[in-house]
Amino acid sequence: MSTISAFQANDKISQNLLIKSCTKGVTNKGAAYLNIMVQDASGTMDARFWDAKPEDIDAVVVGEVAQVTGDVIEHQHHLQLRITKVLRLDQSMVDVSAFVLRSDLSLEELKSQVQQCLASMQNEKVRTLVSKMIERVQDRFYDYPAATKIHHAFQGGLAQHTLSMAKLADALCDLYPQLNRDILLGGVFLHDIGKTQELNGVFSDTYSTEGNLTGHISIGHGWLMEVAKECGLEDSEEALLLRHMILSHHGKKEFGSPVFPLTMEAEMLCFIDNIDSRMETLRTVLEQVQPGSWTQRVFALDNRSFYKPKEDH
Repeated sequence: MSTISAFQANDKISQNLLIKSCTKGVTNKGAAYLNIMVQDASGTMDARFWDAKPEDIDAVVVGEVAQVTGDVIEHQHHLQLRITKVLRLDQSMVDVSAFVLRSDLSLEELKSQVQQCLASMQNEKVRTLVSKMIERVQDRFYDYPAATKIHHAFQGGLAQHTLSMAKLADALCDLYPQLNRDILLGGVFLHDIGKTQELNGVFSDTYSTEGNLTGHISIGHGWLMEVAKECGLEDSEEALLLRHMILSHHGKKEFGSPVFPLTMEAEMLCFIDNIDSRMETLRTVLEQVQPGSWTQRVFALDNRSFYKPKEDH
């Protein structure tokens, strides 16, 4: 049995795979088909199930592991799985976690690096607020993805995204010493923490009811107000500045932030978040193409295609 990352054109496969997502469509001739994303621990692959019968559609359940049979083909310079059969499995007999993408860093490494960052904060109020917020969500901070699809969409993705941003923040604080390092790092750690409630879980790419109704920005901001009050820091400027960091980190109101960034640190947080999320998105899509080829259009990056340079320069 091969892994998705090792699939090659003309391979015939019949193995257990996680149904990551599925949308239904109809061809010009009126035949039903399924647009499916399958996944194992090595990666994901786009798949099509043409001429899907009602019983085929019933067998494809998002979030479940199924036995998938089909052929790997090359479509527009990208590998795609053409599914011919899906057999639904008894989920009690399947270890779904074995099909989940994970951070390259172990849980112990993620926790160790987070603790080192927290210990380096000089401002006791900032350190207390950030530490209490992480304690509030406990291991969800280290288990959850940072997004469902676009970037860091794997177990441990939230913590890895946070740590990458923290390294960027440190480098930029060295270059621009006028930045308040503790406030910037605090914003880095707290900006997406609400995603541990917004998303439905480590193994799901759907949103919770609260996530759909309020979003991670509102969730994180509400938590911080509660934590600040519990610590007697609700009237501190540190709490106010960190609240602003959460509320403004998407940069623009049309992107979901209720306020614009209005401090140097909030402005920098928006840039750092964009840099790391875009680089991770590009890393993921470029891994799927050969040198000298173009990626498919990336919706999250202005629907552009990106070129992967040849390696023998």
